[in-house]
Order: sequence, then C-alpha cells, then structure tokens
Amino acid sequence: MADERQTRTEKLAGEIADAIIDGSLEPGTRLDEHMLAARYGTSRTPVREALRKLATTGLIELRPRRGAIVTEVTSQQLETLFVAMGELEATCARLSALSMTPIERRRLGALYDGMADMVARDDVEAYAAANTHFHTLFYAGSHNPVLADMTATLRRRLAPFRHAQFRAPGRLALSHSEHGAVLRAVLAGDAASAHAAMLHHVSLVEDAFEQLAAPSSSRRRAN
Repeated sequence: MADERQTRTEKLAGEIADAIIDGSLEPGTRLDEHMLAARYGTSRTPVREALRKLATTGLIELRPRRGAIVTEVTSQQLETLFVAMGELEATCARLSALSMTPIERRRLGALYDGMADMVARDDVEAYAAANTHFHTLFYAGSHNPVLADMTATLRRRLAPFRHAQFRAPGRLALSHSEHGAVLRAVLAGDAASAHAAMLHHVSLVEDAFEQLAAPSSSRRRAN
C-alpha cells in the first residue's frame, strides 16, 4: 500500500512538473491543492505530497500562508546546475572505471542491455526509470559515499528537467547510444574516456531539454 501511494505521488509530481516545464503552469502561479486535485482527478493528500516532493527540486516554493508557488527558474540557473551535474557524474564514471567490482559491472551491462528493448518499444516511462537506475549505479560504483550523495542530491533537483528530455523525438535512442559509450569505457577500465563520455552525455541531456523548452519559453515571452 505504501509503495502504491509512493508511485501515485511520484506520477502526480511528474505530471505537475511537466505542466510547469512546458509552460502550462507559469512562474508565479499559485498551486491550489483543490484545483490540482480536480485537474488530475485525485484527492488533496497525494497533491500535498507531490508538492512537497517538487519543492525539493526547486520547481516550486512552499510559502507560509500562501501555499505553493511556481518558481522562476532561469536558463542561467539551469546551465549552472547542468554544468555541476556533468562534472559530478563524469567523476563518478571515472572512478567507476577504476573501482567497480565484477558484479557491479555485470549489473551495469545487464541493465544497459535491457534498456534496448525499452527503446525499441518507445516506452518512455520505463526507460526514464531505468535511466535513473543506470546513473545511480555509477554513483555507487565510484565507491566514494560523499561524492555519491552529492551527485544524487543534485540529480533530484534536476530530475524533472532530465525526465522532460525524453519527450524530444528520437531522444531515447540517442540516450541509449550515449550510455553505450560510457559503459564501454567503464568496462574497459578507461577512466579518462569514461569521464569524457559521461560529460558529453550530460551536455547533450541539457541540449535536448533546451530544445524542448524553447517553444514554451517563446510562448511566455509572447504573452
């Protein structure tokens, strides 16, 4: 029951995040719990839990007596976050190439192989969940708990934006190809190539999101 509630909350948080990212819910909008419950056909409890979850990403701000407000996230702020994310994840990949155990390497390879079927089915939700798992294997594989915690924390802040990239046409296949480059470098124990491949991958994640977000930004400026 708890797992079902968590899944419902995560799904709702994702839907609200998508509405914010695509401009349907504009910066400064007050997010009324009753309105959101009616909009998404649910009760106020999962809405409240979803808003708390989104507040940890910086997409919304919870204010005393005013409730939840959609935050203005500038392109400069996002760029700063993605640059930091790229460096942290690239370092995790570099250390993974040096430190991953044989079992960890097999798990990474098996997950990568399984994601190919998700790409073939164009199953965005399954791929997005597997993608998160794929990246967290590098955090653990770095065998540096401090680095892993820092990287996971920043990833949670960027999660809605990273998920949005998969709406871009052809992005699943490109993402899987980029993962392959990182995987091959790690399995070969090539730390420098693993670092470069992951840094390149995260930069392309940012590019894909920016291309997707550009139309909604244009609409907001026009309004």
